[in-house]
Amino acid sequence: MSENATSDQHMYDVAIVGYGPVGAALAILLAQRGHSVVVLERHAQPYTLPRAVHFDHEVGRILQACGLGEHLSGLTEPLRTYEWRNAAGQTLLLFTNDGTSISGWPASSMFSQPELEALLETTVRSHPTVEVRRGVEVNGLIDRGSTVALSTTAGAITARYVVGCDGANSTVRDLIGATVTDLGYFYDWLIVDVIFDETREFNGTNLQICDPARPTTVISGGPGRHRWEFMRLPDEPAEVLASEDCAWRLLAPFDATPQNCRIERHAIYRFQARWVDEWSRGHVALAGDAAHQMPPFAGQGMCSGLRDAANLAWKLDLLLRGVAGDSLLDTYTLERAANVRAIIQFSMALGEVICVPDPVAAAARDEAMLAAGGQARPPEAAPGIVDGLIAAGDPEAGNLFVQGRIGQQRFDDVHGAGWRLVSMHPIVLQPALAELFDRLGGQVVHITAADDTDATYASWFAMAGVTVALQRPDFYLYGAGDDADALVGQVIERLAVSL
Repeated sequence: MSENATSDQHMYDVAIVGYGPVGAALAILLAQRGHSVVVLERHAQPYTLPRAVHFDHEVGRILQACGLGEHLSGLTEPLRTYEWRNAAGQTLLLFTNDGTSISGWPASSMFSQPELEALLETTVRSHPTVEVRRGVEVNGLIDRGSTVALSTTAGAITARYVVGCDGANSTVRDLIGATVTDLGYFYDWLIVDVIFDETREFNGTNLQICDPARPTTVISGGPGRHRWEFMRLPDEPAEVLASEDCAWRLLAPFDATPQNCRIERHAIYRFQARWVDEWSRGHVALAGDAAHQMPPFAGQGMCSGLRDAANLAWKLDLLLRGVAGDSLLDTYTLERAANVRAIIQFSMALGEVICVPDPVAAAARDEAMLAAGGQARPPEAAPGIVDGLIAAGDPEAGNLFVQGRIGQQRFDDVHGAGWRLVSMHPIVLQPALAELFDRLGGQVVHITAADDTDATYASWFAMAGVTVALQRPDFYLYGAGDDADALVGQVIERLAVSL
């Protein structure tokens, strides 16, 4: 990979605008499939301060697919509890998990974004078909139907597809005239990231303190780090809250002082709730914060962006290889928009409980939540895929498929991430279907009882009452049943795959 290269008229398969985690992951997933990628980033240097601090099990699996699997445990710590307390210290709600998940990764992990981005950067550099150009801004875009021309501060660039991963103030979004649905949800919070001089044990590491005098979040920022978030109160001047003196004053009750820790970063963020109405137009798509912003209370902002990347990567691959027609990109909006809308609504619902500065309203909330018992497992934040390239009427279609152990390894490390027809019985597809399935990048995987180390697959098939599952490259199920030829045939027909 070369960096800061001079502009030329080379035709790239994909130009990615923005080099955060979403842009980097998308570049890796496309490069793994053999495509040429140019990444354009307006900042000359990487951003070295924390931002996102949480990812879920599905994103763990996506990062595994990017080649980061063996490194993740060293930069993360699992989130086991998420406790909500009132001003008196009473537990209003306690979310717990035992760390397990269907994806083969901890249900929730806390991390430091600069460390994750460094791993992604190393992986990007290992792919010779990816070129990164830093310090380059995009200022024009023309979709010519089969290619897209970008005007940049370093000259013209042409690609068959362009993806805007360029954040909440996306230039690509503006250039294609994408409209945005904004729910008018605004809260300002001071974010303070802290590194202690010595190991600090927290009683209830991940907390929401629902105190009307100052709603506060106390969470892990990954190994060796901690984060506090303080809501700006009504009529409180933002410039006062944003000062370092104010940050230290708010940290003092938690025994975080200049004598025992240092502030790595403090900044005011405005939490918003909005999404684009069209996620793709012609040969241009949007992903990550360019396509959606959400309150952080469910920890799903970066997670949603990486789901975007996983969804886009395999579709762009089929389009670039001529396996599928342009209409495949229409399923991107169908599949991702419903999921993101549900996550945003869920995050807002959590915020409505937390962001209560009125003492009377807070007292009523506390009474209702204490009466409800306060014990809960985390609810599912969103559905999987409810419309798009999934089998109609199939109860398993659109759900995430499990990842278990095959011997001592995770399934994806053994069989890769792609279209996988999985069964615990031998399957032989009709020759014509097998040939087309192979062109799709598909593989038939027979898991024996001896392979199924932790009985993940035996349990899943028994529970689902089927013998065959067809997994898409983004780990969602196209469908499941007992007729392998029918499942594969449906996908081949819908994608119009031909030899």
